[in-house]
Amino acid sequence: MTQPADNCCPAIRVMMMPRDTNAHGTIFGGVILSYIDQAGAIAAREHTRHKVVTVAMDKVEFKQPVQVGDVLSFYATLLKTGRTSITLRVWVEAERFENPQERVGVTEATLTYVAVDARRNAVPLH
Repeated sequence: MTQPADNCCPAIRVMMMPRDTNAHGTIFGGVILSYIDQAGAIAAREHTRHKVVTVAMDKVEFKQPVQVGDVLSFYATLLKTGRTSITLRVWVEAERFENPQERVGVTEATLTYVAVDARRNAVPLH
């Protein structure tokens, strides 16, 4: 799993709470997917003045479990832009509750967003 650049700032940071757990006591993958989508959308805003909608979430890989109390940092990196689309990679790192100095790559995904107008029709990015 590739890590973000040292000078990269997270798009969002979130502490995982007990309400987000599954029957195994770890965080639901769907909760993490929701935050991945938010982080990607925030990063996509830097590349267009239009609203964006998610059109694809590809190659989601859950590498490590996430525990209650872990603080997740969601980093987004631009992969490419098209006429109306933006493709980003979102990488998720956990600061473990028991040891905040321990940072572990837990998840990554590739997402594609499309810029849209008020009628939700695709529009050029610029």
